[in-house]
Amino acid sequence: MRNYHRARVDDNQKAIVKYLRLHGWYILHTHPLKNACDLICVKNGLTIAVEIKDGAKTPSQRALSPGEAEFRDEWLAAGGRWELIESEDDVNKKMT
Repeated sequence: MRNYHRARVDDNQKAIVKYLRLHGWYILHTHPLKNACDLICVKNGLTIAVEIKDGAKTPSQRALSPGEAEFRDEWLAAGGRWELIESEDDVNKKMT
């Protein structure tokens, strides 16, 4: 069972969520859940777990936490789709 905690949000998350919604995605914020992705995004029957990282930060600052990596691995093993999004350009490339 995932625990709730006061999660930090990447600086670019608000802009990415706005961009996703502008392009028809339903967004469920899951960043308050410990060891989970930041968003569950749904459009036209497609569901994607999304981890948002700030592309302006250094690679070490954008690294997945152990809990985020565990969630990704479990989600993918269960047959889900997971994407790491750092920018609006990533949305265009990966969210199709």
